[in-house]
Amino acid sequence: MKLALAHDYLIQMGGAERVVAAMHESFPDAPIFTSVCRYSGLWEEFRRADIRTSWMQHLPFVQDSVHFKKYVALYPLAFRSFGQIDADVAWISSSTFAKYLRFPPRTRTVCYMHNTTRFLWQTDDYLKYEFGARLVNGFARRVLPGLREKDREAASRMNVLVANSRNVHERVKRCYGLDSLVVHPPVETSRFHVSAAEEGYYLVVSRLLGYKNIELPVRAFTRTGQRLVVIGEGPYRERLEEMAGPSIRFCGRMGDREIHEHYSKCRGLILPGEEDFGITPVEAMACGKPVIALGRGGALETVVDGLTGVFFTDASEEGFLEAVSRCEQTSWNRDAIRAHAVLFSREAFVEKMTRLLFDQ
Repeated sequence: MKLALAHDYLIQMGGAERVVAAMHESFPDAPIFTSVCRYSGLWEEFRRADIRTSWMQHLPFVQDSVHFKKYVALYPLAFRSFGQIDADVAWISSSTFAKYLRFPPRTRTVCYMHNTTRFLWQTDDYLKYEFGARLVNGFARRVLPGLREKDREAASRMNVLVANSRNVHERVKRCYGLDSLVVHPPVETSRFHVSAAEEGYYLVVSRLLGYKNIELPVRAFTRTGQRLVVIGEGPYRERLEEMAGPSIRFCGRMGDREIHEHYSKCRGLILPGEEDFGITPVEAMACGKPVIALGRGGALETVVDGLTGVFFTDASEEGFLEAVSRCEQTSWNRDAIRAHAVLFSREAFVEKMTRLLFDQ
């Protein structure tokens, strides 16, 4: 039985790519269809993968983590350009346009949705952070209705839609009018161990994008002088560094071992923005570290207030700092925090996906 895997693009390595890596390791002979791949930045898990890219691979600056979004209008065309892919079963990882791929009628298509297409369905947030120019903003809004209809059609062609969280399940229902199953993404909890070490800093592990709201802890801790370590890269880094005081340290992109070391030594992880699911909180909890999270989205499915972390619903600096204070005043049971994290295992994810793929 011929299996094909697909993903929107392999340009940045993050939570969605962890999901693809788990599927690739479980089905190493299946080709991975994607629009663009930055081979120099791939994780080791992808080094021997049969990655098949589109004509977009050769466009200038398309592999750059800042500029690839400027080609947004071309991605649907890129996926359509593969033609009809010969496969009996297809697993499609998508938060944008991989679901535009075409398959024969006999192909069973299972689309794992990290999100509905953000710039089409969460337009105000996306345009505020990604396209500040009034001209571009106005043009984007004029073409939205037609693009949304195409996006809805692409989703409806899938045999099975799988949402990565209840949060995304509700979004799929609201935007596409379609039902979906919920399968939480895999977290390699076995790579992490409970640590009682603490070096007095809080930690953010994230792509540095506007909607991630990293500026909230940066501004708050700049004001209070509390230490914050930020791991990650992205177009917002320069802006964040300009507003940061001496207690804030930016580490850029780091390898898994270095990130694990920072999890082990931090006071807690900060998740200041709304995530569709959010793998980093689970990784931090696997080290027995509490999470300070905005009480929205995927965090509501991974963090248990008072047991594995604290929520803040007031996204002001004062609301955030009040949650930090509650975190510091709580006596945390690190083993209980880790026990909750282990519920989100890689093995459980692969087993559920395999059943869905082969209709077992």
